[in-house]
Amino acid sequence: MKTRAVRLYGANDLRLEEFELPEIQEDEILARVVSDSICMSTYKAVILGNKHKRVPDDVAENPTITGHEFAGVIVKVGKKWQDQFKPGQKFALQPALNYKGSPYAPGYSYPYFGGNATYIIIPQEVMELGFLLDYEGKAFYEASLAEPMSCIIGGFHANYHTETGKYVHHMGIVKGGKMALLAGCGPMGLGAIDYALHCERKPRLLVVTDIDAERLKRAEKLFPVEEGSKNGVELHYVNTKDMDQPAAFLNQFTGGTGFDDVFVYAPVRSLIEDADVILGKDGCLNFFAGPTDTGFKAEVNFYNVHYAPTHIMGSTGGNDDDMRESLEMSAKGLINPAVMVTHVGGIDSVIDTTLNLPQIPGGKKLIYCNIEMELTAIEDFEKKGKEDPFFAELGRIVAAHNGLWSAEAETYLLENRSIE
Repeated sequence: MKTRAVRLYGANDLRLEEFELPEIQEDEILARVVSDSICMSTYKAVILGNKHKRVPDDVAENPTITGHEFAGVIVKVGKKWQDQFKPGQKFALQPALNYKGSPYAPGYSYPYFGGNATYIIIPQEVMELGFLLDYEGKAFYEASLAEPMSCIIGGFHANYHTETGKYVHHMGIVKGGKMALLAGCGPMGLGAIDYALHCERKPRLLVVTDIDAERLKRAEKLFPVEEGSKNGVELHYVNTKDMDQPAAFLNQFTGGTGFDDVFVYAPVRSLIEDADVILGKDGCLNFFAGPTDTGFKAEVNFYNVHYAPTHIMGSTGGNDDDMRESLEMSAKGLINPAVMVTHVGGIDSVIDTTLNLPQIPGGKKLIYCNIEMELTAIEDFEKKGKEDPFFAELGRIVAAHNGLWSAEAETYLLENRSIE
């Protein structure tokens, strides 16, 4: 079986290549990838090469396939797993393997296992861990985006709070509490707003900040203040770009008590320091954004850590339960991962998109691995449609779905641009 894949050879060295996959072993599964979304974590691995903890030292001689937010269809099942999986079965995948303590994961570490490929071989450890998940939804992009959504959900579950005089940690955000999402209008922030408004354990107050007026405008269009009220959440959007003392302004929303849960979605020192200031008693700061600078630091008030007592933590990734929660909520229509997507492209657009990811505005870049198409902003479909009937129809479909990607758009794309 031949596959076409984007492979990493070293720092900033990505290549789109066609090569032969070996025959699967009895404990492996052959699969066709349909969709993958490009994560900033992939960009970090690409710029670091084998200096990244998940990328093997010998990647130059044994290149790995990039991409870890993917979904597809099972093609062939090794004998060991034939009682659990069948050809034609759709799947989602939890990539945070941590198999026997190994840092290796799809998209970073495997020569035949990653999301930016037409066909892949899924190794036995994925099935052994129970991380190959049956997916019964209609749209593959929702299964791909279940991975970043699971990271968001995992962050909400990872926050913790305490009781005075008791050696007990209560896991999860404060139900009915006060929450702030700083730099909260990027793709992960939008997913967090969606989850905060529609999960069972939701806050009473949610304040979302950003310094980009267009991002704030899009967030408020997707999640109006009225949507918050309908779900029992007092929702506010705040542009902190020109504020001298944003922390003081944000604390006004809490009546001076501070926030119970604060999430920081960008690796910016001033954001972390503001987040620390606005924490209330027993407040938890979750530094969600991973920096590339290994010496990244910020000032924190450790008097408050000791006496308040405030909590500071970081979370990255989700587990299989978080993934299942994401898939279940998507299936029920409680959350819509499409709010994160702003661009769509084919496998031929992966290299340029990955290498330039920080400079490309918008949210998630969604890739369909069995089509060829330049990365295109969803908001540009209508414009391109003036000269191309294909984009004209995509633009019509998107407009009918509040400007968002959808199962209908995915079906049309796959039926009209597939290279197989």
